[in-house]
Amino acid sequence: MASTIMPRPIAWVVSVSAEGIVNAAPYSFFNMFGADRPVVALGILARPGQPKDTGANIRTTGEFVVNLVPHGLVEAMNTTCVEAPPEVDETVLVGLATVPSLAVRPPRIAASPVAFECRLAHLLETGPGQLLAVGEVLHAHYAAQVLSGDPERPRVDPAALDLVGRMHGASAYTHTRDLFDLQRPQWRDGGNTHHEE
Repeated sequence: MASTIMPRPIAWVVSVSAEGIVNAAPYSFFNMFGADRPVVALGILARPGQPKDTGANIRTTGEFVVNLVPHGLVEAMNTTCVEAPPEVDETVLVGLATVPSLAVRPPRIAASPVAFECRLAHLLETGPGQLLAVGEVLHAHYAAQVLSGDPERPRVDPAALDLVGRMHGASAYTHTRDLFDLQRPQWRDGGNTHHEE
């Protein structure tokens, strides 16, 4: 299924243990699942022998930050995939600067163009050691360079985000630059969208 449900957005999740140790790890079983309240969901697969640090931290603290991954950060993101011991802070390991969040303990990755501060709303066990975490987005942070238009009501510039997504297999990623448009059909006169004069 992971080789057919693609491309998948990447959540670069920062969490903090009860002891205050920061953890950063990418997850591609991720998406937005509501707007009012805004919620995101994160699938955390099992790791043989012990729970993943992200899952353990979210279960313990109920907080996490989702950072999005632009092409310029793929090498750093990939390095944080390493199965480091729980006492290792991957942001320090990779040399990533962080900035404090407003409402949650985990920090944001400073170079990420978008970050969502999340509070755990639901935690479901979907298999042995496998979790589905649903988080309410408390604050959404956008870098100034990815916003355009009216400063009072800015719009996101998708090209400026330059995000990457996960594809199939163990190592395939994709750019999100190849776009095309489709106009959404409107229901008129029983579904007829074409009118002859």
